[in-house]
Amino acid sequence: MDEIYGIIPVSKFSNAKTRLSPFLSLKERENLLKAMLKDVTSTLKQSVDEVLIISADKDVLKYANKLKVLTLVENEGLNLNTAITQAMEYSRDKTKKVIITPSDIPLIVKTNLDALVNSAKSLDFIIVPSKGGGTNGLAIKPLSINMKFGNFSYKNHVKEAVNKKFEPVIYDSFYMSLDVNTTEDLGEIMIHGSDTETQSYLKSLKIDVEVVHGGERLKVTRK
Repeated sequence: MDEIYGIIPVSKFSNAKTRLSPFLSLKERENLLKAMLKDVTSTLKQSVDEVLIISADKDVLKYANKLKVLTLVENEGLNLNTAITQAMEYSRDKTKKVIITPSDIPLIVKTNLDALVNSAKSLDFIIVPSKGGGTNGLAIKPLSINMKFGNFSYKNHVKEAVNKKFEPVIYDSFYMSLDVNTTEDLGEIMIHGSDTETQSYLKSLKIDVEVVHGGERLKVTRK
């Protein structure tokens, strides 16, 4: 039995990052998700035994095959939580632990993921908070808690862990806390994302960023 699997749930490419419209076209948003997914999978592959992508989108699964990871067809009608549960059911007889991450945290390449994975081998519950109160990483035994992804999932996952008699361990990482949803998030990638596929793609789109003083900290434009 392997020590740890990485699980990445991925929605349809055609639904990718609608909050970035009209700043990016549909095709550009699809390519952005591909770049981010490549960053996340390549980083996980260096630290875990297997990476598993679950999706209902044939295009996502086809792309995942190019990344040389395991793929799982999401059962019809599932939401994010039930999709992740399906992936854990698939994994539970194959690995001792899983680390669940979203597909849109490209700065994970800047994180010492080995430290997180090694800690996960001896701890029952490790959680990585996102900047907006969500969960950008969850290291657990498969099916040991109920999935609570959604609004403010960080506190809901911690509560679920306590209810299951686990002691929550927080892995606080600036780089893993950033999931990309807004143009300002793109600016963060431009600033911090050197050596990532995602930053290279954003540069190809002639995206520029500058620090401003006002309601938004970063001004992101296209040349």
